[in-house]
Amino acid sequence: MPQLYTTLGPLTRDQLGMILPHEHVFVDLRTPDQPGYGQADMGQVVALMAPEIERIKALGVTALVECSTTGVGRRADLDLAVSRATGFPIVVPTGSYREPWVEDRIRAMSDQALEDWMVRELTQGFDEADFRAGWIKLSAGDDGLTALETRILRAAARAGIRTGAIIGSHTIKGRVVMDQLDIIEAEGYRADRFISIHTQEEKDFALNLAVAARGAWIEYDHIGRAEDAMIIDLIQRVLEAGFDRQLLLSHDTGWFDPAKPGGGTPTPYTHLSTVFLPKLAASGVDKATLRQLTHDNPFDAYAR
Repeated sequence: MPQLYTTLGPLTRDQLGMILPHEHVFVDLRTPDQPGYGQADMGQVVALMAPEIERIKALGVTALVECSTTGVGRRADLDLAVSRATGFPIVVPTGSYREPWVEDRIRAMSDQALEDWMVRELTQGFDEADFRAGWIKLSAGDDGLTALETRILRAAARAGIRTGAIIGSHTIKGRVVMDQLDIIEAEGYRADRFISIHTQEEKDFALNLAVAARGAWIEYDHIGRAEDAMIIDLIQRVLEAGFDRQLLLSHDTGWFDPAKPGGGTPTPYTHLSTVFLPKLAASGVDKATLRQLTHDNPFDAYAR
């Protein structure tokens, strides 16, 4: 039976409802060589972020996917602390962000060590927290994959084969996503176990559809950051093309930022529930499709 691996253990479909598939609880966008990178007081993080979680719990959201990976300050222990304080499950990734954010310890790993590290976090748990990673998060730049990023992606594909975990990548250009899919398939994994993160940033809509036609998930995840009308138009066009079961919706907001005093001011995770979904319904999207997009699709993507 498919399960979503979270801070509070594995959960089945019937234990969950609406899921936010791309958010952040804790992020440090400074490179790992900067002083104070990834460092914060656990109590301060909980104090700032727990109220944000409570707001979406009250709206019926039942889980959130943390998209901060190694290289941008992943702190599974802080995710766990916020989760326990709120009784709210969070899905945390293994994997690595792109250069120049790749940590030295990741850069130094052999191909086999990269694969084994991801598999260990997916099947046994993190060194910094006693729960299992739920998925694999990567990234690639607009000019394409570097040699190191390619090695990491190949290792991710092999780890995916061993575990069934989905791979998601912060990749803006659709042509680079297509290259990533080629690599994943060459390693023997499947395009339907890949999420094209930030798909709305690729302005050539034909490439949005081309990625979906390969079988991959596409994710419109700047809801509340981009114009609602623009995202609604994209969604309508995806639905018309028949890719309703491959579309994910989220905000890409939060978060505690250790580079800012007191962690900064988080942006709520509420716009999708309180503003956007009513607008999407008013545009003609029926209740069954809304549920598909917000309940079933996130579970189907991230569960294994």
